[in-house]
Amino acid sequence: MNKFDLHPQFLTDEQGRKTSVLLPIKEYFELIEDLSDQLTIAERKDDERVPFDQAMKELGIQEYV
Repeated sequence: MNKFDLHPQFLTDEQGRKTSVLLPIKEYFELIEDLSDQLTIAERKDDERVPFDQAMKELGIQEYV
């Protein structure tokens, strides 16, 4: 999802100031999933990297090695 996929609607107060946002439920859950993915990436940025071939060997998958 990118920011252009959202279709927000705004609730306003008596002075016309935006006070809340409504999103279609599907867009809301996609946004939450994207946020969760970004947090996971940030948390793992310093994790040890394993070369692809080594990971396949460790998993017992020989067809890619």
